Amino acid sequence: MDSRLAMQLNAWLEMDPDPETRNELQQLAQQGNNNELAARFAGRLAFGTAGLRGEVGAGPSRMNQLVIRQTAAGLGQYLLRQVADAKSRGVIIGYDGRLDSARFAQDTAMVLTALGILVRLTRHVCPTPLVAYGVKHFNAAAGVVVTASHNPPQYNGFKVYWGNGAQIIPPHDAGIAACIEYAAHQQVTVQSLLDAEQNGQLQWLDGDFFESYREAILNAPLLQSQMADHNIGIAYTAMHGVGAKMAKTLLADAGFRQVFSVAAQEQPDGHFPTVNFPNPEEPGAMDLVITEAHKHQALLACANDPDADRFAVAVRRADSYQMLSGDQVGILLGHYLLNKAPAYQRLVGTTIVSSALLEQIAKAAGGVCYTTLTGFKWLANEGMKQQRQEQQFLFAYEEALGYTVGSLVWDKDGLSALLAFVQMTAELTAQGMSIWQQLEAIYREHGMYLSRQVSIALKPDTPDIGAWLRQHPPASVAGMTVLSIADLKSRQHTFADGRVESIALPASDVLIYHLENGGRVIVRPSGTEPKIKCYYQLVEQLVAQDDMTAAELRGNARMEAFVQLHQASLPQ
Repeated sequence: MDSRLAMQLNAWLEMDPDPETRNELQQLAQQGNNNELAARFAGRLAFGTAGLRGEVGAGPSRMNQLVIRQTAAGLGQYLLRQVADAKSRGVIIGYDGRLDSARFAQDTAMVLTALGILVRLTRHVCPTPLVAYGVKHFNAAAGVVVTASHNPPQYNGFKVYWGNGAQIIPPHDAGIAACIEYAAHQQVTVQSLLDAEQNGQLQWLDGDFFESYREAILNAPLLQSQMADHNIGIAYTAMHGVGAKMAKTLLADAGFRQVFSVAAQEQPDGHFPTVNFPNPEEPGAMDLVITEAHKHQALLACANDPDADRFAVAVRRADSYQMLSGDQVGILLGHYLLNKAPAYQRLVGTTIVSSALLEQIAKAAGGVCYTTLTGFKWLANEGMKQQRQEQQFLFAYEEALGYTVGSLVWDKDGLSALLAFVQMTAELTAQGMSIWQQLEAIYREHGMYLSRQVSIALKPDTPDIGAWLRQHPPASVAGMTVLSIADLKSRQHTFADGRVESIALPASDVLIYHLENGGRVIVRPSGTEPKIKCYYQLVEQLVAQDDMTAAELRGNARMEAFVQLHQASLPQ
């Protein structure tokens, strides 16, 4: 072991309060596993707009007690500098059901209260959307959720909300990161939870807090329905997460009695024993809830991810269940809410990689649709910025199963999305319509927008894909004329006739090719590995004699050819 690594190791061991992670590092040193030690000390787990997320383990590049304390100290110092009344407004903290989440949340509270900041800490596990709600409910200076959402069991994370109730965006991310870097070189002071409670700096959030969210949902006009068929069957899974109690409560409040929860996945379990990957998008993750739906002949098979900020659904179709894509759920909810909301509340938002169909639906309903970079931090902050008294925020979604209804929660909320989708389905059922018939009606009016996402692994010696694409702008893609190219890195939108317009989005390494007839390709090259992520969109027009199945088959065949031709055009 070289002297620099030995010095880093010894300094870390002196500060680490956790005997388990100290022992982990000492074992690596005794075994002479210098490569692994070097990896652990190669750099700190980076803090960004998504906060922290990484594998749990020892050292500065992993999630552990010392990293959490240093992160909390940096966040606290930043709040004290930026928010005049941060101490009295305080920070709300919640956590999911992962193995270390409660301890990490308590460590965060111990650090913040030592800085004189009031902390409201949930006594038990808490869905992530409730913390976003709680920031506004308590007028807190910030919020923290200890969660790794739908990542594998070995991960955990530290998610931060600003005082507006939305996830942090620049410059706060960089400001907090700088304060964390400073805190990492100091001894972090902590205060016991008992002392903090006795001196009034720690308040426990119990049933009253959860009840306030429940009542807010009950009183939200967008989430009420007088025309629903409450007899529809709903299978539900919390996917070993924290959503089951609130999800079942909200559905019962709305009058739904045929709700069948997957017992094996209902209670929080950080080991996630029945799923390989606790993400509803992953193959097999929805198997148990679909089995439950079959058992009861339910109409819907619904899921929240483990921290309940995402929502997924499979819908009965003949004798089987078919998953709706994130775009399809977003389109259905957007259409439903735009036709339900008052005229002054029709501002909706989506992301650059989500379907462009929401914009067409909003126009037809007299609404306005804005588009942001991927991530709800952008959707929420931009929604706040754009809404006016005469055009208030209604709905936003991203294709990765994230939805928010109204401004009760300025982040994705899988619980209110679940309720909204069930209410919509029950209203359609009362009218004698199915989800599939509603989707077909939307497609007939606006076109069938087909989407696909493909990650392409490239050879290690493949040249920089982004640079290559910028040096070789295509005139056509898969035989379709390129109408314009939006380069978010240069923030310039170049049209086929030579016109150039500036792009009012933060710079990002993304290329968007707008093609004839509504086609679109989005390419996000990776700057760190030979891989790119491509998002494809095609618009298939339905003619009068089409049935839905035939149009889907035709559209999917076109999409398959489209993807193959585009991938073949990239450098190998």
